[in-house]
Amino acid sequence: MRKPELLVPASSLEVLKVAVVFGADAVYIGGEAFGLRAKAKNFSMEEIKEGIAFAHAHGVRVYVTANILAHNRDLDGVRAYFEELKEIGPDALIISDPGVYQIAKEVCPEIERHISTQANNTNYGTYLFWHSLGAKRVVSARELSLEELKEIRSKIPEEMEIETFVHGAMCISYSGRCLLSNFFTGRDANQGACTHPCRWKYAVMEESRPGEYFPVYENERGTYIFNSKDLCMIEHIPDLVEAGIDSFKIEGRMKTALYVATVARTYRKAIDDYLEDPKLYEAHMDWYRSQISNCTYRQFTTGFFYGKPSEEAQIYDSNTYAKDYTYLGIAGERDDRGCCRIEQRNKFSVGEEIEIMKPDGENRKTTVKAIYDEEGNPMESAPHPKQKLWVDLGTETECFDILRRREIE
Repeated sequence: MRKPELLVPASSLEVLKVAVVFGADAVYIGGEAFGLRAKAKNFSMEEIKEGIAFAHAHGVRVYVTANILAHNRDLDGVRAYFEELKEIGPDALIISDPGVYQIAKEVCPEIERHISTQANNTNYGTYLFWHSLGAKRVVSARELSLEELKEIRSKIPEEMEIETFVHGAMCISYSGRCLLSNFFTGRDANQGACTHPCRWKYAVMEESRPGEYFPVYENERGTYIFNSKDLCMIEHIPDLVEAGIDSFKIEGRMKTALYVATVARTYRKAIDDYLEDPKLYEAHMDWYRSQISNCTYRQFTTGFFYGKPSEEAQIYDSNTYAKDYTYLGIAGERDDRGCCRIEQRNKFSVGEEIEIMKPDGENRKTTVKAIYDEEGNPMESAPHPKQKLWVDLGTETECFDILRRREIE
């Protein structure tokens, strides 16, 4: 039995550290160029270097995305970028463009090359092609079933790795090759600038009746005909392992630390429980279900894993996320008063009950005893995001504990 890697996204250095502490085996990040999340904060070279050092100190690997579909104007910059990364030493580069791949192979052959899902990897012949060029791993297209993945596993060399998305947002376009954003806004999804038009509201206009708009599906809120549910395979870990998948990939390189911690912690426990004893995995199923719904999500689907998704995989009446918890901040160092340092993310006040989310699975309720600004002045509430504060939570915290507030019962 292959022991799958848990691969978790990180939008920033802070989130990378949370991902590592909350159970990732590997983390994937984007630099300031040539990745498909241009709107994400992304990492400077110094941050990539610090992130790799932190991850490696904890036995965790780091992969850097360079998966744009490159134009001529990009190639010189790609070469210079890879020469810089060669000195820093990430564990792998995630690439979709053959021209970019060849530059990586030439400039930094010692760094593993992984083939992005953007390359439309839908059959074992494609895997064998990339293996012949020296690729270590191929990320499967989201449109593949478990049966197709099993067949790929049986047809490729044992040492070649399959990486598959198991959780997160689904793209309406085949393997993410979307043209809607470029057509509507001039911002190219394949160059990292997607505006997510799949989440917009649409109607139909008949040619001879300009200005008369008809909903495609009757609903008082409108029609979201491209709006997919989020993928979630937490209840199907045995099937993923049996299919021979080497890396379970979480989507979300623009998500908060709360999201990353929640998903990483839940999948970490589910994978470890199953590998220890399948009965243990079944016994904890209710816990996995309850925890995975503690971060923002758009209802859940199993995607294409069990065949073509039904109409129920789409959401027609809303483009909003379910949100049970609000992210307040990450616990940092403690001072002599027993207060922990945080950079506040959302408003909270003295006297409020909040939760401390710990990497080992514990969720500890506590009441905010006191809040102090950086100069030590007491505050009744912390209304402004990004403030650096000292907070007395009436209980001990460790660095990277997540602070959150439950919003619904």
